[in-house]
Amino acid sequence: MAFNVSTSSAPDVLVDINTTPLIDVMLVLLIMLIITLPIQLHAVSLNNPVGNPPPPPMPPEVVQIDINADGTLAWNGELVADVPALEARLTGAAQQTVPPELHVRPDRHSPYKAVAAVMAAVQRHNLTKVGLVGGEQFL
Repeated sequence: MAFNVSTSSAPDVLVDINTTPLIDVMLVLLIMLIITLPIQLHAVSLNNPVGNPPPPPMPPEVVQIDINADGTLAWNGELVADVPALEARLTGAAQQTVPPELHVRPDRHSPYKAVAAVMAAVQRHNLTKVGLVGGEQFL
């Protein structure tokens, strides 16, 4: 077995490309490109309407449905006999051109059955602007 041992003291030749001149040339080309580009103005032309703006849409009517502790219902403070009478009022409300916004306000001690019946009646009439009001009383 033989080993090849070099006895010369000459350093190994490094073969690398000197990239500094290439970077300098690229930077000069980039600066020339930036200088020669025309300055673009960012202008947007708008055609504004002339005349009076249309009136803002009317806010919807707010109807408050109260559910008392004993399960009785009230439509804007007026007592409603039962759920079918409430459904008759909901039918009239659903037929309006702008359906009202319903605020269902159950009492803290009202039965769940009464609240569920009111919410089901509202859903059957496809009234979508519904909110449960008075959640702060449950804290």
